[in-house]
Amino acid sequence: MAGTKAAIRYAKAVFSMAQDQKVAETVNGDMVVIRKTIAENKDLQSALRSPVIKSQAKKAAVKEIFSSANSVTQGLLDLLVDNNRIDQLGAVAEKYIILFEQEKGKETAKVTSAVPLSAALEKKILKKVKELTGKDASIENKIDESIIGGFILRVGDLQYDASIAGKLNNLKRELINN
Repeated sequence: MAGTKAAIRYAKAVFSMAQDQKVAETVNGDMVVIRKTIAENKDLQSALRSPVIKSQAKKAAVKEIFSSANSVTQGLLDLLVDNNRIDQLGAVAEKYIILFEQEKGKETAKVTSAVPLSAALEKKILKKVKELTGKDASIENKIDESIIGGFILRVGDLQYDASIAGKLNNLKRELINN
């Protein structure tokens, strides 16, 4: 929880600075690359979390990996390393993207499903999100076979659980309580 709060604070600070310098869109592009790179590279995740690897080595690594990033993004990388928060880089990038999209009037609908979503289902979900929030949305699909079937939809603070696993848990809770 504390990590999430720290990530939100860093993201808000970077977003504010990027807006002041009129580079919010460029920094958003950097954050998309950072989030994708960290999510796809388990070795990088481990290196950023490792207490054995010295801060200067982590700093050199992220500076090399994200060398084409904007100066505001580079400043964030320096700050996170200096404050021993570089392990939060992926979370900060995620929170920044959310802030940027909210500023543009968009939401991110996080859909967890047992199988990849079809184009028709994505269209239906986007329509429902527009009805619920009044905003356009983009879909981020996460595959989790443990939900068995159905889906879990998260938009901002709203969550709708239409998964088989969720329904089974509700049924189990009812049986235990009665």
